[in-house]
Amino acid sequence: MKNHRLFVFFIVIVTVFGVAACTIQDSGSGSTIEPSIQVQSTQVQSTQVQPTVIASQDIEPTFHGMKSDAQGFVTVDITPEKLVNSEEALTFVVALNTHSIDLSMDLAELTVLTTDTGKSVQATLWDAPRGGHHVEGMLSFPSSFDETSVLNGAKNITLTIKDLDVPLRKFTWQLIND
Repeated sequence: MKNHRLFVFFIVIVTVFGVAACTIQDSGSGSTIEPSIQVQSTQVQSTQVQPTVIASQDIEPTFHGMKSDAQGFVTVDITPEKLVNSEEALTFVVALNTHSIDLSMDLAELTVLTTDTGKSVQATLWDAPRGGHHVEGMLSFPSSFDETSVLNGAKNITLTIKDLDVPLRKFTWQLIND
């Protein structure tokens, strides 16, 4: 019986403290303040943007359209930076992220740019820090092949990365020719 009274006393104390915690007495005005939580809801609308890349002698395009590949242990994100028919290199921003392997490889040795017209060029420069698990840099390709623009007449370009950590990754963008 003594344990039963102790148990009831304990329940009463817990209840009193619980009610006191939920209702706060304002000593200055004597009014009761009820705690409240206000939640503000924000809706985010997701849209997908198709990449638009323009291959033209006179127009400098704006680029949208990061492509991503998460095969194997490495996530690869590639965004066209500069794709203009000119003397300059064709460039892409590349981000490599992993928690499993070291990213000290030369991505230029592993990557080829091809067009739907049959032109194919090996990357010439991987300008990025070597090593680590999160690497971002610039991947460059020659803008001409056999004295003509790589992009001349092309409607699509594809970057192919071989043996990064999986046998093959392909990233394709559509070009708009004037």
